[in-house]
Formats: sequence, C-alpha cells, structure tokens
Amino acid sequence: MPVRAIRGATQLDADEREHLFARTRELVQEVLDANRVDTSALISILFTCTPDLVSDFPAAAAREMGLGDVPLMCATEIAVPGALPRVVRLMAHADLDVDRADVQHVYLHGATALRRDLAQ
Repeated sequence: MPVRAIRGATQLDADEREHLFARTRELVQEVLDANRVDTSALISILFTCTPDLVSDFPAAAAREMGLGDVPLMCATEIAVPGALPRVVRLMAHADLDVDRADVQHVYLHGATALRRDLAQ
C-alpha cells in the first residue's frame, strides 16, 4: 500500500491550552475522517505551530485522542512577517490506497486562507 502525506491546518482564536487541544483534536479527526484513515494506518504526524503558540504541544492533544503509539513530533514554523498568526499545521503520513491527487487535505477556521486551492 502506498504511503501518502496529508496536509492540514487550523487557526486558533487565542493561545490557550484547552483551545489548542480542542482545535488540534478537531483537525486530526477531520483529516482522518476526510481520508477514511483508521488510526492503525497512521505512520507519523508532524505538527508545527506559529511562534505565537506556546501554551502546549499539539502532539499532547493527539496523544489524548489515543494516538500514543503513533510517532508524533512538534516544531515551530518560520516567523515570516505578516504570516497568518496562531496556526497549527500538520503533515500526517499514512498507508493510504488512493492516488496522490485524491488525498483530502483539511484547512479549518482561518487557516483556509493558507491553501484555498486545497481547502474543502
């Protein structure tokens, strides 16, 4: 089965731990649902946050969802002046038997502005 990368992002209203966890859980679940991915097919997830998000790690929210056996990593996005603030991005790698063009990328809340060509 081919490995596919799935992109996604969400924007937060504020840098608060519970809000970060809620938006991260929503993003991960939407990515899984949109691509009909069972968690056993996940290989890894890389999360990034804009530098203004420091309340907690998005990976901690994913572990709370039951993804503790999936390799998870967090990093900080480049601080580009004028970039959209308070954004959590993810790139999930999964065993997914679809063509690359059929992968459903998920952009939620204000993050839809990042990739209007991919947002649903």
